[in-house]
Amino acid sequence: MERSKMMPVGKAGGAYVPPFRLKQMQAEMESKASPEYQRLTWEALKKGINGNVNKVTKTNMTTIIQDLLKENLVRGRGLYCRSVMKAVLASPGFANVYAALTAVINTKLPENGETLLKRVIMQFRRSYKRNDKPVCTAMVKFIAHLINQQVAHEILGLQLLTVLLEKPTDDSVELAVSFVKESGAAMMQLSPQGLHAIFERFRGVLHEGSIDKRVQYMIEGLFAVRKTSFAEFPAVDEALDLVDSDDQITHELSLDDAMDPEPVLDVFHLDDKFEEHEEQWAALRKELLGDESESGEDGDDDEEDESDSEDEKAVVQQQEIQDQTETDLVNLRRTIYLTIQSSMQADEAAHKLLSLQTKDGQERELLRMIIECGIQEKSYMKFYGVVAERFCKLKKENAETFDELFAQYYATVHRLETNKLRNVAKIFAHLLHTDSMPWTVLEYIRLNEEETTSSSRIFIKILFQEISEFLGLPKLKERLEDKFMLQYFEGLLPRDNPRNTRFAINFFTSIGLGGITEELRAHLKNMPKMIMQRPQSSSESDSSSSSSSSSSSSSSSSSDSDSSSSSSSSSSSGSSSGKRKPPPKKQRRD
Repeated sequence: MERSKMMPVGKAGGAYVPPFRLKQMQAEMESKASPEYQRLTWEALKKGINGNVNKVTKTNMTTIIQDLLKENLVRGRGLYCRSVMKAVLASPGFANVYAALTAVINTKLPENGETLLKRVIMQFRRSYKRNDKPVCTAMVKFIAHLINQQVAHEILGLQLLTVLLEKPTDDSVELAVSFVKESGAAMMQLSPQGLHAIFERFRGVLHEGSIDKRVQYMIEGLFAVRKTSFAEFPAVDEALDLVDSDDQITHELSLDDAMDPEPVLDVFHLDDKFEEHEEQWAALRKELLGDESESGEDGDDDEEDESDSEDEKAVVQQQEIQDQTETDLVNLRRTIYLTIQSSMQADEAAHKLLSLQTKDGQERELLRMIIECGIQEKSYMKFYGVVAERFCKLKKENAETFDELFAQYYATVHRLETNKLRNVAKIFAHLLHTDSMPWTVLEYIRLNEEETTSSSRIFIKILFQEISEFLGLPKLKERLEDKFMLQYFEGLLPRDNPRNTRFAINFFTSIGLGGITEELRAHLKNMPKMIMQRPQSSSESDSSSSSSSSSSSSSSSSSDSDSSSSSSSSSSSGSSSGKRKPPPKKQRRD
């Protein structure tokens, strides 16, 4: 007698057969159309579907869906619905997980979703008539999450609530409250008027006072949840939002419809066209999953292409792989942030950050993250300024990097909110007043009306007020008047244009730092005299050059004129002797 005939066959499927033994028995079968082989595949299908449904969670949802689609869900439609309903009854708290699983399967195989919804509605009817509260509670939760996933229509939810509140009892009102909490967020978007009518009915039940105090408190709590727009009860969890709105298939079934739950799908039936149906499922599975399901069946073809694959591997090894997804950068930022947040003191944070294994070129990102973490705080914390100071004093290259970051943040300061702007300005002010960063960075600031915005002026204001608070106004003035650094402060304290000079003076005076503008005021006061002296000096230089050129020509002409004048004086002396008096003679003193 064969092994297959020795197995007792019944409604429960016969005796337990281990999986490895089941595969061995399938391999021994010669004809795949035989009843024994079909029964063995049915048992394997049932175990595969039950195992995957029982293992599903939020974290492994994608893997379980792929494993389920590898099973013949067309043949095992009843097995899938039965497994899901058993899982929901066993653990109603995971109804949202099973609803998300059904939503994905429903997009691929809508018949499975429709059959499951029919059975759930039928189960709710039976349990409600029998006053079976545990089963009714599980089905109500599951229907609510099927509505959230838009597998079921919202009309079904309104009908269910109407039935529960038609003749209110403590149990029915409690079920209605739990249903509204689970699906209220979705119902508010899909049918706000219907949900408003349900809440009016809740208000009427509350005013009637025919229910227990405990249930009345539950209704009052539901109204409080409604005021928060169901913030504590989102329709779909982010981890379970797996179906796009365009791919969702909604089944419009109601409580009053005549339904056939198709119980015959749960038991084994001999299929005359078994091989043909298996080939059709294989083609459909290939369409749903691609070529992944057949990857294990092509081992013979892989052996023939070993030589080609080895050559391709050698070529791939020579190629340099570049990660364009910036996964490493995101992980580095996360590590830096967590390291900083887990440190109690700045020295501890600096020590931990220095011990990180950073690659070449990631030091700049490390310094940028120190500033970014400080920017995100609600108020400025000296902690971040001290950490940045430690890195600046550790290496000269770090100070140069902060110099470049100062230029970048100042150029894009208009993109920051006021709170973030204040934090970044105070971090750089800390680096300046501690001499961790060179004061040459102030050359990036050009304080005039055309090249500044409201955000940049706020940045400059906070920067210098913070520096003045730590250094004091006299020392700050001394720093800005350093003769060797004046070239870097030409944009900050402009002297090129009276208009820009006046703007800088008014700006620093308005923020309470007018003392550093004394030289600018003197320069602005002397500017008219300097302007008047410029044309005079230019005219004097022109006259001196013209006089030197004309002196040579005048000397020659003067000698000719002297000779002619001496000859003419003799002739003219006689004629003019009568008219002019002779000069008085000088008396000699004895």
